[in-house]
Amino acid sequence: MKDYSQQVLVGEGGDDYARYMRTDALLSLQRKADEVVHRDELLFQVVHQSTELWLKLACSEVAEAAHCVGVDNLETAIRLLGRASLGVVLVTDQLEMMRHLSPWDFQTIRTVLGHGSGADSPGWRSVQRHSRHIGRVFHDLVQRRGIDLAELYRSKVDSAEQRLAEAMIDWDERISLWRVQHYKMATRVIGHQVVGTQGTPVDVLAKLISYKFFPELWDVRTELTRTGPMAEPPAGRT
Repeated sequence: MKDYSQQVLVGEGGDDYARYMRTDALLSLQRKADEVVHRDELLFQVVHQSTELWLKLACSEVAEAAHCVGVDNLETAIRLLGRASLGVVLVTDQLEMMRHLSPWDFQTIRTVLGHGSGADSPGWRSVQRHSRHIGRVFHDLVQRRGIDLAELYRSKVDSAEQRLAEAMIDWDERISLWRVQHYKMATRVIGHQVVGTQGTPVDVLAKLISYKFFPELWDVRTELTRTGPMAEPPAGRT
């Protein structure tokens, strides 16, 4: 029988868990006790660093989903988008930790942030890039298969194409819900009508809430309402 008590992996760390997970490096990425200006810097960094990790995973799933759509493997794309959306749910949920950050204490932390801003987050920039890409790939699929989106929702519910459209809506909606929570968190901590570390008014975040990566999938809902059995007849008709 193999002796698993012996070292198997090479690298830094006292055991294979540390060597594989790179825990020594991971846990050294936060500011040390003699560097911090406030103890809640650890809270602030952990929330943001873990966000970057979840978004790295989520965007990896969206990228693979886009590839799958391009080669007509829709079932796998649907599954991967579900995983990506769950990643954004987890990112959103951990904003709850920021409720424990005192607005006054954050003013101390803010003194060491320099010009650092969430607008520079590689994770959220990646979200934008990959969302636009899968949107283009989906548009190509619609054109290639001659799909009428409204008819897809009327008569082809539970088809792979319709479930893919809903998986994309889930992704888009989850990002929007994160934006809502992020905006509320930011105003809870620093207030309204103030500017962030790069001079951007915090209330600009509110305008991003309504942004949609896949507007055609949202527009089809309006079309269904306007043409459904409860739709109002055109003017002049009864």
